[in-house]
Amino acid sequence: MAENDTFDRLVTDMPLDERLQILEKITHQTDISTLSLYEGETEASFDSNVEAQFARTPWYERMLLIIISFFKNSSPLKVFESRQIVRLGKFINSQAPGMYDYQRNFLLPKFHETLDALKNSARYFYITLDASVQRNKDAFYAFLSSLVLGEQYNVLKNATIPANLLKTHPKVSDTELHQVAFSTIEHTLEDITAAQRKIMYTNIRTLICLKELSSFLYDRVLLSFSFEPSLAGKACSGHIIREQLINLNNILFSFRNPPSSELLESLFMFVLQNRKQEENFDRDSEMIKLLEEAKQCLDVVRVFNKYVPLTLILRCISHNMALAPSEIAGGEDWFVTFREYWKEQFEKQFTEYSREKHQKTLTDSFKDFLKGKSLKELEFATSDPNAETGKIYIDNLFALSFLKTFYEAVFLNDVNNVLRPIVFDGEFVRRENKIAFTESYNDILKLDDAIKDFEETISPEGQLGKRFENAVGDVSSLPGKRRRIQLILDEAHTESHKIVDTTQAALKNLISILAGIPRRDANGQYDILVNMAKFMGKDIMEFGDGPQGKKAQIFLNGIADTLQKLQKTSQILEEIDTISKNLK
Repeated sequence: MAENDTFDRLVTDMPLDERLQILEKITHQTDISTLSLYEGETEASFDSNVEAQFARTPWYERMLLIIISFFKNSSPLKVFESRQIVRLGKFINSQAPGMYDYQRNFLLPKFHETLDALKNSARYFYITLDASVQRNKDAFYAFLSSLVLGEQYNVLKNATIPANLLKTHPKVSDTELHQVAFSTIEHTLEDITAAQRKIMYTNIRTLICLKELSSFLYDRVLLSFSFEPSLAGKACSGHIIREQLINLNNILFSFRNPPSSELLESLFMFVLQNRKQEENFDRDSEMIKLLEEAKQCLDVVRVFNKYVPLTLILRCISHNMALAPSEIAGGEDWFVTFREYWKEQFEKQFTEYSREKHQKTLTDSFKDFLKGKSLKELEFATSDPNAETGKIYIDNLFALSFLKTFYEAVFLNDVNNVLRPIVFDGEFVRRENKIAFTESYNDILKLDDAIKDFEETISPEGQLGKRFENAVGDVSSLPGKRRRIQLILDEAHTESHKIVDTTQAALKNLISILAGIPRRDANGQYDILVNMAKFMGKDIMEFGDGPQGKKAQIFLNGIADTLQKLQKTSQILEEIDTISKNLK
């Protein structure tokens, strides 16, 4: 989609030196802590190995546990673990008062308040991630890599642009150009050091954990809490939300490394890309503001982990002293994604290069046909889906430009001189041929007006143009903006293709009917004119050297020439269509 192309362009267009300058500036003006977000000191201070503790218990205590287990119909180890759970509950109350009531297995109002604060801070990153990674993960990985890989990034960027490769390999074929590009990409990727790979993996891993934290279903957990008059606040049974809290605990445990400056700069640069058209927009000031907000939100995560012993609470809730958080998966495939991105980038660039190359070849081939006139472009349209010119992307713009030029250079001056008399004065044997010929002629005659109406529609004052301008300027909802733009492009696509398809159908009708006239086959599908004599003279069988013969020859030559021009026009449209389909 178009927004993906925008971020692809951000990757390739923004110089590395500029990125490094921005990074240096924001690093000096902001203070993002590098301290771990999850220390786990509280959990480590309480021994979770029940069997080892039981083995170290004095013999007389074990004897007592055996006696108690006999009456409780349980094992001594289980009785011992239950006592440890009680000790753990008291320990939680002393370390984090107001969080958890182990006797009733209740999460208390203070836990609810702290979790709500965590939700608000984590959700800050949700919008940022939705506007960047969620929209184009592959491009974001590449954008982030420019700050980590340095020169390798520049080589990869250069290797995806066919024009750059052709400067050093001017005589290669298109197939060889592919080989050169992919070979360069592979060799450059092999040059990435182990240290660089580790940095990239850490960043991607942190990014995935941040995404999981920001998208966690906090509201579902918080809605499980209800007001308890005796506690003067909201509380909840631990069993109800145990599974959700285990998931959250795993995320917090995995999200130990705070986002690096490179990662945050890349995230916010993606977001700010959508606002660069705003009046008085100051990118650097906005970047610093966003980083300060991110710092505050990360501090809330750090505080939650410090003051909420979630692992210990879950051990009490689960009645399992061995319960411990586990790493969430993600980030291991970053290198594969990264490699495929650069190969796909080359394919996109190569498709555009091939399109331009084929269009130039085709344009040169019909230059004489258009009497040396250059193609007339549509003012408010673009054939580049990546363009940020305020123009609407039209995928068959080349065909429309050709038809616009054909109408002025060929149709009005040559073709119309032959077709118009036949439409007005020709009498066909079959009435349906007359109707079809007239309708097709009218479709060609209205071609110029149809293109002009389309141009007016996509102009800034036109129906589609106004909607497109409003949609591009919309900053309220990114998903809504994308849908609105795509709907407009779909409408423009439908209208433009209708013009070309109608013209192509009209051309084929005219060719079929017109070809039947010189054959003078009254029994054929496309018949002769009843009043041929009006166009050719009385003796249509003998041209001779006289005036009647010359008149007949002129008419037949006009028919032949017109047929040739219409056939050439139809052929060119088919070739344009073939190029478009092959390069999609």
